[in-house]
Amino acid sequence: MNYSEILAQEMNIRQDYAQNIINLLDEGNTIPFIARYRKEQHGSMDDQLIREFSEKLEYYRNLDHRREEIRELISAQDKLTDKVSAAIDSAKTLSELDDIYRPFRPKRKTRASVAKEKGLEPLAVAIFKQSADISPLTEGKKYISAEKGVEDVAGAIAGAKDIIAEAISDNAEIRKSVRTVAAKTGVIAVKPADSEADSVYEQYYDFTQQAAKIPNHRILAINRGEKEGVLKVGINNDDEAALDKIYQKTVHGKSESSAIVKEACDDAYQRLIAPSIERELRNTLTERAADESIKVFALNLKQLLMQPPVKGKVVIGLDPGYRTGCKTAVVDATGKVLATTVLYPTHGEAQAARSKEKLLELIDKYHADIISIGNGTASKETELFAADAIKDCKRKVYYMVVSEAGASVYSASKLAAAELPELDLTLRSAVSIARRLQDPLAELVKIEPKAIGVGQYQHDMPQKKLSEALDGVVEDCVNAVGVDLNTASPALLSRVSGLTKTVCENIAAYREQNGAFTSRAELRKVPKLGPKAFEQCAGFLRVPESIEPFDRTGIHPESYKAARELLNILGYSDADVKKADFSDVIPRLKKKNVAEVTSKLGIGAPTVIDIAKELSKPGRDPRDELPAPILRSDVLDIKDLREGMEMKGTVRNVIDFGVFVDIGVHQDGLVHISQICDHYIKHPSEVLKVGDIVNVRILSVDEKKNRISLTMKL
Repeated sequence: MNYSEILAQEMNIRQDYAQNIINLLDEGNTIPFIARYRKEQHGSMDDQLIREFSEKLEYYRNLDHRREEIRELISAQDKLTDKVSAAIDSAKTLSELDDIYRPFRPKRKTRASVAKEKGLEPLAVAIFKQSADISPLTEGKKYISAEKGVEDVAGAIAGAKDIIAEAISDNAEIRKSVRTVAAKTGVIAVKPADSEADSVYEQYYDFTQQAAKIPNHRILAINRGEKEGVLKVGINNDDEAALDKIYQKTVHGKSESSAIVKEACDDAYQRLIAPSIERELRNTLTERAADESIKVFALNLKQLLMQPPVKGKVVIGLDPGYRTGCKTAVVDATGKVLATTVLYPTHGEAQAARSKEKLLELIDKYHADIISIGNGTASKETELFAADAIKDCKRKVYYMVVSEAGASVYSASKLAAAELPELDLTLRSAVSIARRLQDPLAELVKIEPKAIGVGQYQHDMPQKKLSEALDGVVEDCVNAVGVDLNTASPALLSRVSGLTKTVCENIAAYREQNGAFTSRAELRKVPKLGPKAFEQCAGFLRVPESIEPFDRTGIHPESYKAARELLNILGYSDADVKKADFSDVIPRLKKKNVAEVTSKLGIGAPTVIDIAKELSKPGRDPRDELPAPILRSDVLDIKDLREGMEMKGTVRNVIDFGVFVDIGVHQDGLVHISQICDHYIKHPSEVLKVGDIVNVRILSVDEKKNRISLTMKL
């Protein structure tokens, strides 16, 4: 299989680019490194596309491995004919390969195998030929044997039909035809397991929809309802069309044998093929839905991680709770813990008053700017408490409700114990809630991505595939932003291209023993950080303290010489380079012939442009270009909402059928996909992402069910 040719066609890229990516991956280069520093070799594809390319490459390599495995298994049975070998070579999917191998696969005891043991295979072969010269009844008499358990002609013919039915079922072409019919005509049919029972799945109690058109979120919901024993699910196919396909390939003429073969076709379809194809179709639908759900989860996670940090602010983190109180932590602008305590705003008026007084003391003592409130149990009461307290502040203080998903997972982890050994685990979650407002990326990388909770049905996904996809997103985000080599935690460093857990621990140990790194080049002194690891990681690590100005940028050390030559071409003096002020580098470059510049430097235009961008804004954070989060100073209740009210909100989750928007009333409102814009969109992610600031209008409010319907069609 020519991987570069196939992948070039699938991904609509040049074949030489496809081959270059394959070579780069095989040489052990990471996807962030390839995407950022080898643009000329792949036409500036982004990390997401290269990751998709890598996954497809792995699939095709696994396909070829399975192809050779099946060839060897059939060959070991001395049944590998030229026709079978050609079919194996031409198979384009794993299911096609499995269909080819099906007749050769060792089987457990079946009706057909029992019939073969009775010596009825020659009779089956004779009948299957469907010759008008052969009488099945006459032939069948030859196989009557009390010793073998064939009592009469009817028993002989029944056994022969079982053998024919299995042969039909094992025919790859027949299965492919029936699979095509099922994919086009199959209808998902859902019934309640108990018609009297109330459940969240009531909308599916009498539900049918064509399998080819059913939305992914419905597939996942139905699967979960079936798993919980609430729903019964089946697929209704066009049996007549499927049987016609089978008859066309197997039934010839109108002889007595043909009639028996037709009966065998019916049996093969009902007993063997249809149940198998139904399982396949269900699996295909589930796999499709899971893949799309994982993509949505990954996209939401990326947008969440890339939320703009709230820099230079002292933050008070509140982890709400009823019985155990509201765990509280004050952290400075760098995330250092200044103070911790527990407040009790829900334990009666006296306790609430003391808690308010204590909160105001913390704000005043540490000059706090923002209160970060977790959105879990007792969040609404805590939000009301905080909003009331800051009204009496001498300074302007705002609050923001943040997702606390994963905070408890982090607080009980070994990493949290190592970072905050002096704190009780209940207080560590308050620290995490404060820090995730200051820098969502740096804090959320400490938590397993699946625990962050910005997807749908994530617990129903193939967990290995989900983990790989989300880990890839975290890796891409960390490397897109860059990491301060002297302040990054081992958890953050471990997401940097080319760095292993051991090397990250060695970097931390080196900092403790030798103080802050003074240059990127000093990384080479870290134990077990070899030349390849240095190549992969160096460009993503920043050293603000370095005397080398390029160490503070995303320019790779391999391009330092080219960067200096570029500055020289653009008219910068040595004194300018020492000042490291290149704010007008892009206007200067635009006045030049880029082709001539790239020719002089011996590098491609994408690298030249990237170098110029990094020089113009050294240490730039791509997150700063995004809209800042909404900070609030007052709180609304769902009772305060009225139909027609226009509000500003933040997109918290994007799912197949719409988006959930935080409008400051504790309960997120739903903008259904039909209410997002005036033109048709296939998925909400086409126009919205997590963190977007949007204007919405209230359509309806259901206080009893705690539901808010919104529209963006203002």
